[in-house]
Amino acid sequence: MTHEVSFWQSIIALLTGILLIILLTVRYRMHAFFALLAACLWVGTIIQLPLTESLRVAKEGFGHIIGSLALIIVLGTTLGVLLEYTRSTTVIANFILSKVGADRSALAMNISGYIVGMPIFCDSGFIVLNGLNKELAARSGTSLLIMASSLATGLYAVHCLMPPHPGMAAATETLEADFGAVILYGLLVAVPASYCGYLWSKYAGRKIALHKNNLSSTDERSMPHHPSLVAAIMPILVPIALIALRSFFMGSFVVGSIAEQVLLTIGMPEVALIIGIILVFMGNHRMAGQTVTKLLHDGVEKAAGILVIIGAGGAFGAILAEADLGRHFAENIPIASLGLFFPFLIATVLKTAQGSSTVAVITAASIVTPLLTGLGLESESGRVICVLALGAGSMMISHANDAYFWVIAKFSGLPMQAMLKVYSVATCFMGVVAIICIYLLAIVLL
Repeated sequence: MTHEVSFWQSIIALLTGILLIILLTVRYRMHAFFALLAACLWVGTIIQLPLTESLRVAKEGFGHIIGSLALIIVLGTTLGVLLEYTRSTTVIANFILSKVGADRSALAMNISGYIVGMPIFCDSGFIVLNGLNKELAARSGTSLLIMASSLATGLYAVHCLMPPHPGMAAATETLEADFGAVILYGLLVAVPASYCGYLWSKYAGRKIALHKNNLSSTDERSMPHHPSLVAAIMPILVPIALIALRSFFMGSFVVGSIAEQVLLTIGMPEVALIIGIILVFMGNHRMAGQTVTKLLHDGVEKAAGILVIIGAGGAFGAILAEADLGRHFAENIPIASLGLFFPFLIATVLKTAQGSSTVAVITAASIVTPLLTGLGLESESGRVICVLALGAGSMMISHANDAYFWVIAKFSGLPMQAMLKVYSVATCFMGVVAIICIYLLAIVLL
């Protein structure tokens, strides 16, 4: 930082910057990229940075986070597109149903959402599994509201709590947390959060009567043949396992040994995701060349929109760093007593106000990063806990300003009032359960 910023300048810059993002995205429906960019320039003005300096800082922040995450986001998105097309998600869901039983079809869809949601965005995962979800609702006599909310909460839990989903990936990079640790602990915390969503969906959904819905048709873009269960699930499990192994077993090998070098390489998130993509092709070798080209193009195209938002979030974080928030908060506000609940609350406010979990996590991470020492979360484990707390906060509350809310309602044919009573309340409980689990985890790790 090249100039002095007062305490009140920092506070005003932070609060008005957040309000500007919310106003532009909610009231004026502005794309998150432009809203974050406008907030960068506004905060720069408040802390009296020259426009040229604001742009320089913003560009550096944008470039830093894009350079770190671009490959991960593009490869992760492409893997998700391939799994959708090959019907791997349907194969996994049918297998889980066969084990859980048709009488517990809502639980089966919740578990399916949890597993399928690891590499696939929650909205895409819901659309892909929606046809099967409706079919099971009709066959089992279970309310479609219960089925849809159970599936949606399973997908939502992992979307909000683990990389390579964009919000969590960006927060992990911003806070310089261990990627593998965030994945592993995020998966663990997502289990009770997902199950809580299922329990509330089952309880509250029974009390609401709905008209019968028509079954949806199968996605015409998908493959005519299903892959085997092994071919369907290995592209999901192998990358996650490799990344986690690299994170947790590196200290067990002799420095410079072949084993260490192999694990260092194949456990890199980028390499692990490439291996996952290769496994999709190996298990679905009937795909035509033109189809493969189109799917890869779709993956890159889908990632582009996400990357510009992540980059803008990095730019916003870099501008906030110029406001010297860490020092001012540490000297003037007793945030240490809040600990991990501070990032949780910041993410919750942002999520509830503007709707996007990704924007909420990215923005909250930018705010929290300079405050880690004051919060007592500056250690390696503390950074992991902080990222998870941000993810838990980004769960609540999903309501009418969240695009995913409308994906569920539209594709399931559910009324808004029923969605608010069942799904939206479920996301609130999920966030609370997640932060309780993270608090217990912090007792062990910190």
